[in-house]
Order: sequence, then structure tokens, then C-alpha cells
Amino acid sequence: MNDLNRLVNIRIAVNGREHQRAVEPRTTLVDFLRDELGLSGTHVGCEHGVCGACTVVFDGEPVRSCCIFAVQADGSSVTTVEGLAPERGKLSPLQDAFCEKHALQCGYCTPGMLVACQSLIDKVPHPTEAQVREAISGNLCRCTGYKQIIDAVLHATVQDASHG
Repeated sequence: MNDLNRLVNIRIAVNGREHQRAVEPRTTLVDFLRDELGLSGTHVGCEHGVCGACTVVFDGEPVRSCCIFAVQADGSSVTTVEGLAPERGKLSPLQDAFCEKHALQCGYCTPGMLVACQSLIDKVPHPTEAQVREAISGNLCRCTGYKQIIDAVLHATVQDASHG
């Protein structure tokens, strides 16, 4: 039997929930999330790690899930865009700010942008514009021109500061 066809058992925490599955070694993390777990919020874009549409938080760091095999995530923790909301049907402050500041148009880059921005906010609760630009520098958007995305992050973190 070809090694690429043998199944490997993995255990991975996704959005705080433990999952165990048998996967082919060649299965990418983005395909695992979408096909095995039904989490279609993580988008497949370029499949080369260039566009950022598939960005997830992997053990605390934003990564391109198209460039990681699911077997590499064994024993790890992953947060997808679905894991950003505090509960089903509610928006996180960042997601709300994206709506408020019109930081999405076609929406294709939005999940990756949200994950990258939330990862920044988790490390730097009140980022500067330069820090936001750096955090999203690996995520491509063809619609917004990035200004609204930056405005949304700054809006979400200023609102947070005024309530905390």
C-alpha cells in the first residue's frame, strides 16, 4: 500500500472542541477543516500560502492552513473564523466592527483577515495603524483597499478600551 494512501489517526482541538479522525497524510489542514469538520468559513484561495484566505490560528500563531498537513496538527489547537464569535448567532467586537466600518465587500478574504486581526488583538489589545498593517500584510484583498479593514480593527480596539 502506498504511504500516501494509508490513514493516520490525529487528534486536534478546533475552536475549543476535540476531534479525532483518520486522515490521509497528504490532506491539508484547510481541507481537513472544510471537508472533515464542515467548517467552511476558512476559504481556499491560492493553495500556495500567498493570499491568506485560509488563515487560521495554529497553537497561538496565524498560519496558512493550505501549507500545513492535517497530520502536522496532531495534538495542536486551531482556531478558525467560526471560533471567533462568542456564541452562535453573535458577533465578536472585531466582527461587528468589520460590519460597522464596511471592511468587507466580496467577503472572500474576510475570514483570513478576521483571524489575522484577532490574532494581533490577542497579543496587542490596542494596536497602532502600523501594527494592523503589518498583521494583515500577508492577506490579499482585491475589494476594500485595506483602509476599511484597518479602520475596523482600530474601531474595535478603541471601543474595547472605552468599555474596559
